[in-house]
Amino acid sequence: MKTNEVLGQLAELLLSGGVEVVDLAAELGPETPLIKLPPELAVDTPKIEIHEISAYDKNGPWWAWNWLKLGEHSGTHFDAPKHWITGRDYPDGWTDTIAPKNFVAPVNVIDCSREAAENHDFLLTADHVKLWEARYGAIRPGEWVVMRTDWYKRNGSEANFLNANETGPHTPGPTAEAIEYIISTGAIGWGSETIGTDAGQAGGMTPPFPAHSLMHKANRYGLASLCNLDRLPAKGAILIAAPLKIKNGTGSPTRVLALVPKA
Repeated sequence: MKTNEVLGQLAELLLSGGVEVVDLAAELGPETPLIKLPPELAVDTPKIEIHEISAYDKNGPWWAWNWLKLGEHSGTHFDAPKHWITGRDYPDGWTDTIAPKNFVAPVNVIDCSREAAENHDFLLTADHVKLWEARYGAIRPGEWVVMRTDWYKRNGSEANFLNANETGPHTPGPTAEAIEYIISTGAIGWGSETIGTDAGQAGGMTPPFPAHSLMHKANRYGLASLCNLDRLPAKGAILIAAPLKIKNGTGSPTRVLALVPKA
């Protein structure tokens, strides 16, 4: 079948509803949960601000618009390799230098929602990933791998979303071995429903924050604070995750979408 025929069929399916567009992004605004880091370690991203410029008034009689103050890694966002020290040397590691073809790819959804509900510190291992592949099929080069935990349902409260106590945040994520294995499959990136791509306790792992450290070392990408992964099949959906083309951007808030065949 010719490429133009395939695209034509996709267009028809989108228009007819045979392919559903699922929104995987959280609302972005002043109440959006933001990561909190130890003050002795780092400066935090400032709270999101939305300021009105005009609203059909003397400042702009026929239009409404706002200006924003927000960090690159606020809300549902894309992590570029330059975000981490291990990826700092890649010339194509900024949001404005990544090849656009890398923003659209098939996605593998590993369902860990039951485990995460039972244990907020649940860690996905390489063995878990291999068992998932045995059931659903191999992760192929160029595909995304995302971890469904249903953690996005906590997104309405920063306290519940961060789930921190005196020992730090407690959220599910991957082990270093899981990330190493996923990289070995040729996957283009790793995504999660939590505030960042790592587990809450990942600062104490080897290496610290392995999803960040290892993925970006391999010139791969991250997606954090994803939503609605429970609406995606294990395989068969297409992920669209295009960050803003920020000059020398290390990441970007992103309206992540999935194309899903309608049952």
